Amino acid sequence: MSDPVLLLDGASMWFRSYFGVPSSIKAPDGRPVNAVRGFLDSIATLVTRERPRRLVVCRDDDWRPQWRVDLVPSYKAHRVEQPQPDGIPDVEEVPDDLTPQVDMIMELLDAFGIATAGAPGFEADDVLGTLAMREQHDPVVVVSGDRDLLQLVRDEPAPTVRVLYIGRGLAKATKYGPAEVAELYGVPIDRAGPAYAELALLRGDPSDGLPGVAGIGEKTAATLLARHGSLQGIQAAAEDPKSSLSKAHRAKLLAAADYMAAAEPVVRVAVDAPVHLSTTTDELPLAAGDPARVAELAAAYGVTSSISRLQSALDRLPG
Repeated sequence: MSDPVLLLDGASMWFRSYFGVPSSIKAPDGRPVNAVRGFLDSIATLVTRERPRRLVVCRDDDWRPQWRVDLVPSYKAHRVEQPQPDGIPDVEEVPDDLTPQVDMIMELLDAFGIATAGAPGFEADDVLGTLAMREQHDPVVVVSGDRDLLQLVRDEPAPTVRVLYIGRGLAKATKYGPAEVAELYGVPIDRAGPAYAELALLRGDPSDGLPGVAGIGEKTAATLLARHGSLQGIQAAAEDPKSSLSKAHRAKLLAAADYMAAAEPVVRVAVDAPVHLSTTTDELPLAAGDPARVAELAAAYGVTSSISRLQSALDRLPG
């Protein structure tokens, strides 16, 4: 098996670093750098664990795309910092001392030569999904604390896609493929990734402002998918009075038909986003592209030890 390409959900990782590393970690000038240190240390750990040949940090260039809001107005509405006047993009509620640290992280990645990727009008999930589905050669490992990405898992067609879920911390990270998703959520194993997206659509996701189908929880959604194979099969059964679907479930599903039609493209990760890389290649550099700049930034931000840990992890990779 060839070395994997590692696709990192940047925002997911630095949010978790921010809340997981003490805020007492500061730069020499007093600025908080807990997210910077935690993020760099996480990359070092991932490089040691997964031994990737290629790596991309995926950005949220639009955390709440208008096309998703147009379909489901409640989408992430509870995360908006404050009501915005018409024509002004929504501002995500983010801790005041995290945003400057994201800029520091991007500076360090750029100086090191580590690729980042984004797409105008799309979320990091869509960037991850597009790069994962676009890959034709190496196995893919998507790293995120967002379970939405479980819909990307696949065995066929090759190459494989796995999701390393870090929602409980990197030390307790769990790697999911179709078998693990099918076992945990009770969805059909032969289409575990797409079926997970359909499960999420049916049950809803309060963290994203998606209400789901009223009266259909996760267990019921999994049962329906196991019995009817897919969301399309469930909808066909709901429209067929002679199907085995109970009267109560049929009524709930028919009442939610408009919602399901609107929410399906919102819930599914886009796999055709116009993704742009910050570098000419996603090959993981074995040493800093601009070592003087990296050293300067590391000293200014007080993360020299984290850069050293990252370099040590890279030194252990085959040349």
